[in-house]
Amino acid sequence: MTAALRLQPISRAEHLAFAGSRPSVSHMQLPSWGDVKADWRAESLGWFDGEGRIVGAGLVLLRALPKVKRCLAYLPEGPVIDWHDPGLERWLDPFLAYLKQRGAFAVKMGPPVVVRRWSADAVKEAIADPAARRLRDAEATSKDPRALELGERLRRMGWRQAEAGGEEGFAAGQPRYVFQVPFAGRSLDDIQRGLNQQWRRNVKKAEKAGVKVVRGGYEDLPAFYTLYAETAERDRFIARPLSYFQRMWTVLTAEHPDRMRLYLAHHEGEVLAAATMLTVGGHVWYSYGASTSRRREVQPNNAIQWRMMCDAHELGASVYDFRGITDTLEESNHLLGLLRFKVGAGGEAVEYLGEWDFPLNKLLHKAFDVYMARRAS
Repeated sequence: MTAALRLQPISRAEHLAFAGSRPSVSHMQLPSWGDVKADWRAESLGWFDGEGRIVGAGLVLLRALPKVKRCLAYLPEGPVIDWHDPGLERWLDPFLAYLKQRGAFAVKMGPPVVVRRWSADAVKEAIADPAARRLRDAEATSKDPRALELGERLRRMGWRQAEAGGEEGFAAGQPRYVFQVPFAGRSLDDIQRGLNQQWRRNVKKAEKAGVKVVRGGYEDLPAFYTLYAETAERDRFIARPLSYFQRMWTVLTAEHPDRMRLYLAHHEGEVLAAATMLTVGGHVWYSYGASTSRRREVQPNNAIQWRMMCDAHELGASVYDFRGITDTLEESNHLLGLLRFKVGAGGEAVEYLGEWDFPLNKLLHKAFDVYMARRAS
């Protein structure tokens, strides 16, 4: 019989020490992310084995439901546990019991488990194939049968796969599909050769035009934000306030000086593009990007991405993560251009297991679903 595990709150120091011992942990599963999400209450939880060692950890965000003394518990891209343990219940049963005791009416989590991968060439072929309307319609370059089995186990345990959503208000949700460029064991020349012809041409064009990419600091966040607000209007998404990015910078860099970086692309005295980069161990994320519609011909976006990729490689990154991509391949989708841009960097499209919900109070959970559906309509 598999030994039981004990779950209890842990300190920030214990949480960070555990995360530092793992090959890969999302920035959303570190204590500092709880400080970023000021509208949520945050707790660090740890799983302990029979000898008192921490063997798993998770950052849980708690947010009260309007007018009732119950909350939604959310673990973005976590928790960090042994997802392929045959005795998965010993991890999730005490976890659900604890959160129910804390007043949660439902739990949402995002197991950091990869299901399928498509090479850049496979994605390009899928985009060109009129029969492939979604990425999953295309043959994957590789897939993990253990991940598919995990999905079935979660369903049998009463979890249900959540619909994809945004992250505004209660619509908590992280991308199921992302684009990543593997760096492990590759030189910078190898990575550069992986760029497609258009990318290499654009990087050279930016350099020839005199685009300078520099690292910024807290004082440069307003310049980033001006471009970000313009990008939000152009690309039809709701902009976060400047205070969000200022808080993000303050708390992430306090946890580790290189946790968050800001880059700005200058040309003839004007900032044309800006982007934030996050680092945890060997995983580097392109987090937020912004650009103006002016002077696009000097290719500031390619220049800023290439500079961040070079710096990520210098930091010893094992993967450069472009974050979310659309899985819809139809030409009418306004996000298809962004997918093409990311695919041009080489690498692979990656499908995660997605987010999963467990209703601890079925009546409240149903009411919450109705509430969310009305907000979305």
